[in-house]
Amino acid sequence: MEHIGKVVGTAGPVVDVKIEPPHSMPPIYEIMELETYDGKPVTLEIVEHRENNICRCIALAPTYGIQRNCPVAALNKFLSLPPAESVFGRMLNVLGEPIDKKGKINAEYTLPTRKSFKVRMKSAEQKNVVKAEIMQTGIKIIDLLFPLVKGSKTGIIGGAGLGKSVLILEIIHNIIQKSRGVCIFTGIGERIREGNELYYEFVRTNLLERSILVFGQMNESPGMRFEAGNTGITLAESLQDGGHDVLFFCDNVFRFAQAGSEMSALLGRIPSETGYQPTLTSEISQFHERIQSREGASITSIEAVYVPADDLTDPAVVSIFSHLDSVAVLSRLYVQRGLYPAISPLESSSGSLDPRVIGKRHFDTAQTVLRHFQKYDELQRIVAIVGKEELSKQERIIFDRAKKLQNFLTQPFFVAEVHTGHMGEYVTIDETLSGCEKIISGEMDAVAEDKFYMIGAVDNKT
Repeated sequence: MEHIGKVVGTAGPVVDVKIEPPHSMPPIYEIMELETYDGKPVTLEIVEHRENNICRCIALAPTYGIQRNCPVAALNKFLSLPPAESVFGRMLNVLGEPIDKKGKINAEYTLPTRKSFKVRMKSAEQKNVVKAEIMQTGIKIIDLLFPLVKGSKTGIIGGAGLGKSVLILEIIHNIIQKSRGVCIFTGIGERIREGNELYYEFVRTNLLERSILVFGQMNESPGMRFEAGNTGITLAESLQDGGHDVLFFCDNVFRFAQAGSEMSALLGRIPSETGYQPTLTSEISQFHERIQSREGASITSIEAVYVPADDLTDPAVVSIFSHLDSVAVLSRLYVQRGLYPAISPLESSSGSLDPRVIGKRHFDTAQTVLRHFQKYDELQRIVAIVGKEELSKQERIIFDRAKKLQNFLTQPFFVAEVHTGHMGEYVTIDETLSGCEKIISGEMDAVAEDKFYMIGAVDNKT
């Protein structure tokens, strides 16, 4: 490797490299390499050209041990990965290196993680010809109110400790076992423990051979966490080019924005009024616009989004909202009441809840359930003050049925069996619709509401 410059300064993960004559400035996003005083290699990605032939870089490894004036070598390439077909069943870091102790990855060629792309526009005729395909998750509240359409983007939004990661794991468990697709899981800035649990859950359920895991973990540099998103999408695009339907799971997109914010501050950019990077919207847009479907192959994205301090108006969260087709908002109130999954139907929304997509029966049932929840929300305030006895007979009936519907839409998860002691339940959409219809019609009025809590189909337990 040819040495083209030397380190002239560091600030956290930001490293300034002075390019020495006769070498010219390498292009933005090209990578370079240096060694710390104890011989550990550190990869640098160029993000900015400064005056006096200085390249400002982001380190993709800890910068402890980097010395001033240490030589920097040019690699004459961009950050790249082995093709997805060669890494099935493997766990990778952002550099495409294995972190599962299963040996080296042998690939004939590599794919750059940053590349230009075109937004594929569909004509009105194409949109009408392609029929939306519903993917069943086996989770009642999602299949009923937030149907997952192949090629869509779904966000699971919530604060700390509301069950985002568990819900993502359950969806992975249920969909991958039932579908023929392949799975890319991208962990951005989350706990090592969760990645470890996910890996062994995949091994236990024989899902690993159709999956690829990518991690930029909480303890790693912001450069690694930021690039983890691009790494996962590059692998998904590689599989899509091979004609595969890809399930792209991302936990957590907020950490992607947060890593960008950390880097932006250290790069000396003036923050926006709320403290985020000035490039927040464009970074989130570039991330999501690469998640596209094409004829014969799709990328279906399911993303967890952390909400700091339960504030849904946070700029990072709002910038993610606009790219999602469905938004499932987790509620702390539901968690306090023990209703899991803790999705708040009235705060959430779905673009797929359309009779042309899901059919008339499903649409009518979902709308009736939502009306019951809306009425329950209004009546609950009255009941809290004067008691249920002051309601009219019809209002009491709606109030009781809404509570039964809330309980019925709870469900024990397969991935939480070890913690809860309850066997997981997979419920088909027909069983979910049938159960809701029975409760709404009054057929279950004589059954106590607690009989519907944490069950599968109505016929099985009531």
